[in-house]
Amino acid sequence: MTLINSLPSARADFQRQFAEEVAEYLQRTPRQLPSKYFYDALGSALFDAICLLPWYRITRAESALLDRYAREIIEPLPRPLTLAELGCGNGEKLGVLATRAAERFQSVQLVDISPAALYTARRRLESLRIGPVVLHPATYEQGLTQLARTRRDGAMLVLFLGSNIGNFDPAPARDLLVRIRSSLREGDALLLGCDLVKPERDLLIAYDDPLQVTAAFNRNLLRRINAELGGTFDLESWAHRAIWNPSRARVEMHLVSRATQLVRIGAADLDVQFDAEEWIWTESSYKYDERSMIDLGRAAGFTSADQWIDEESRFALTRFGV
Repeated sequence: MTLINSLPSARADFQRQFAEEVAEYLQRTPRQLPSKYFYDALGSALFDAICLLPWYRITRAESALLDRYAREIIEPLPRPLTLAELGCGNGEKLGVLATRAAERFQSVQLVDISPAALYTARRRLESLRIGPVVLHPATYEQGLTQLARTRRDGAMLVLFLGSNIGNFDPAPARDLLVRIRSSLREGDALLLGCDLVKPERDLLIAYDDPLQVTAAFNRNLLRRINAELGGTFDLESWAHRAIWNPSRARVEMHLVSRATQLVRIGAADLDVQFDAEEWIWTESSYKYDERSMIDLGRAAGFTSADQWIDEESRFALTRFGV
């Protein structure tokens, strides 16, 4: 196992960026927080629990597609082949793809902002003996730079799964795919997982579940700010809310202030006054249809697209070629 970018200076840089982005986002109108900071150790564990909920079908649908079509996804790609996943989480889905393809890969490159997720994924994938595992604790953009710098000869399949593309507004989503495309060479490919539009009731219960696991995941972002940035958020003073915005085809997650309150964030040297019922927008989850997903990839410069769809759960895997 190799760990890239684990020096104390990198951690200090991360904390500084965390404080700067929290300060900038909280001063927007409406107030926001960047969703990428959900994933500390506790946040990653809570998200793993969300994936087990009967109302959140994304993970099961995507894993089933990977299980069923692994060989079809992998077989057309040149050899030797490197697998690289952006936002790998616990590595379960990449493990499904790799083992069902029954192949040993030149290397497995994992990018995630959460060190806890990377270590969990490493243990899982090393036990499968599918190839040497390299970890990149980094944002997507930083990880792509590291992948380009460290890759060997041969082809690369980049995985961007879990409908993470839905967390980006349309223009940034296109920009990220352009960035991925510019990092790839002829013969490489991108495998993109995307949740599709479905009935409003099915969408809302997935993001506001009866067990309130998603609510805990959302509020954990405030707990993390308290722990790492010297924040003074009173967690019991914030309610979780999820809404479906049909005009933008997205689920929006918010934290709603239950009372008038003043919050201090020491590392950002910021004081924020919240009114009762004022909300912080923490995440958007855009939903696509089959055609708009392919159009997004083509707009980013990919030249071919093959798609596998779970019609019951309304989820799609699309392999874009270079």
